[in-house]
Amino acid sequence: MAAFRTRHLCSVAAALVLTVTAPTAVATAATSATDAAALRDVLLVANNWDGTADVIKSSGDYAKIGRINVIPDKDQRMAEINADPIRWIAFMTIRNSVGEGHDQFVDDMYSTPDGTSVVVSRPSFADVVSIDVATGAVNWRFPVSGYRADHMAVSPDGKRVAVSASTSNTVHVLDIGTGKQLGSYATGDKPHENIFTKDGKYIWTMSIGDVNTALDATWLDWTKGDRRITVVDATTYQPVKTIDMRQRLDAIGLSDYSDAVRPAVFSPDESKLYFQVSFFNGFFEYDIATDRITRTKTLPKNPATSDDRGTFVNDSRHHGLSMRPDGSKLCVAGTMDDYATVVDRATLQEGPLVPVSKPYWATVSGDGKDCVVSESGSDQVTAIDFATGRKVVSVPVGDHPQRVRQGHVAADWTSPAG
Repeated sequence: MAAFRTRHLCSVAAALVLTVTAPTAVATAATSATDAAALRDVLLVANNWDGTADVIKSSGDYAKIGRINVIPDKDQRMAEINADPIRWIAFMTIRNSVGEGHDQFVDDMYSTPDGTSVVVSRPSFADVVSIDVATGAVNWRFPVSGYRADHMAVSPDGKRVAVSASTSNTVHVLDIGTGKQLGSYATGDKPHENIFTKDGKYIWTMSIGDVNTALDATWLDWTKGDRRITVVDATTYQPVKTIDMRQRLDAIGLSDYSDAVRPAVFSPDESKLYFQVSFFNGFFEYDIATDRITRTKTLPKNPATSDDRGTFVNDSRHHGLSMRPDGSKLCVAGTMDDYATVVDRATLQEGPLVPVSKPYWATVSGDGKDCVVSESGSDQVTAIDFATGRKVVSVPVGDHPQRVRQGHVAADWTSPAG
């Protein structure tokens, strides 16, 4: 292409190059600047039981901007499910197990780079869809393998989305614009959280095993399945490493702790991984270079919370972890203990325990100043100041908010009609 361009320019008069090429370059730069200015940063709140996504301001007062129906094709999907006995059984199983008696219509979501669409994983429909935020129509749909879609991750350039197909032990990687599968790879049992490294070269997938069984006693932990971290090359989708935290926990005398890695977050330099595990009120620090767990943080228990593991939702006592952009603070969602707290990363000292109702996720505000947690028990999201550890504000959202992700929409965007 470069050789062709050189030959082409050599065949054109210098004056013509100046009059045509230079203005085009200026126009392109101006257009890019205009496009960037035309977008506004937002937070996308996935209301799992509603089948909606609330779009709120990404910082400040977090006021609601609008709402998107992420199941506009519900009637069609339900007709397909009702016509297939196997799919109907899978649908009802999701409702009566992980869904706690509710359908799971949206687990995770991200906006596309141009802000024109949101891409949504829908557990009960076992698919990923792209929805036009202006019209509310489905752009494309990708049925995942198996019977349930779960957590997603978007590549740093925003062009690819990885989604866990939890019942088939598979992660699909899709083109975010077209929905075409670019690749897939096998994982441990029940892939859950996915994280792209910041250079986009690798994907880390955490498998949590069978979290819906009643075999929760410590001595029955082995029945939960093959739980490991799978690290794959994000170009070839071939595994480059697997990490079984069972061995690392045993090495520090914590053989009674689950090795099911739940939410996790890298330090800014990606030398450390901080992660939660099933049943544990706290988190661990894992040093990637030395391949060992270096610190354990146990957080307070809520006296009102039962220690009976069978009462924990999907085996998770704490579920939700984020980090201040400068790496100085962690924010932890204490799901079953009904609080969230900011933890100093250097000392691992927690701040105030901010009362919240069944927090399900923790993310970072658009300006990086706050931790934002979803309160699935009270249908709101709450912002907590990283600097002080104190609550900033709570805003109402839809039924059972789970994932909260940073995104963007057009500056003048309003909710689609209907």
